[in-house]
Amino acid sequence: MPRTIDYYFWMNSDWAYLGADRLEQLAARRGASIRYMPVDLPAVYARTGGVILPKRAPERQAYRVAELKRWCKRLGIHVNATPSFMCPDAGLASRVVIAAESMGVRVAALYKAILAAEWCEEQDISDATTLRAILLSQSLDADALLRLAETPAVQAAYVRNTDAAVAAGVFGSPSYLLDGELFWGQDRLDFLEEALQSEG
Repeated sequence: MPRTIDYYFWMNSDWAYLGADRLEQLAARRGASIRYMPVDLPAVYARTGGVILPKRAPERQAYRVAELKRWCKRLGIHVNATPSFMCPDAGLASRVVIAAESMGVRVAALYKAILAAEWCEEQDISDATTLRAILLSQSLDADALLRLAETPAVQAAYVRNTDAAVAAGVFGSPSYLLDGELFWGQDRLDFLEEALQSEG
């Protein structure tokens, strides 16, 4: 029986963007499925002791930029470490992804396009017009998805994702849960793949 990776991520996460393709590749290699679960990371931080990026000490912010550059070089991926619209409200973008999945859309390409808009294309992903353009670029029904994203059902699903993340021990993005075992960070994907190689 295929094993499932519960993938908890923030729609503003540069690290989720760096790990996105590799997550899909390892899941394909190991015959695993991915359950995409966007979360409200500031709400997770509030309950787990985290600090949002703009409020972190300058030393921590500087190290983040240095580490991001190292990983970008290693992976051959370009991101702007300090984009013009860095870490805006991710609620609507997250709910759009949840809405799309509820309509049967395979959301891997969609969430990566939204992350790329922020970290590579200097776009404001909190803006509905920006999201509409991204949805159209994915050949999706933008108006229907934006409407669905505002419904109580999708809003409740977003809260459930966030609650489930905290219950699972998640405290940062990206986080991957396999058979109750948590792996935090795209730099732990090798460990996740090793776990998938085991019998479970």
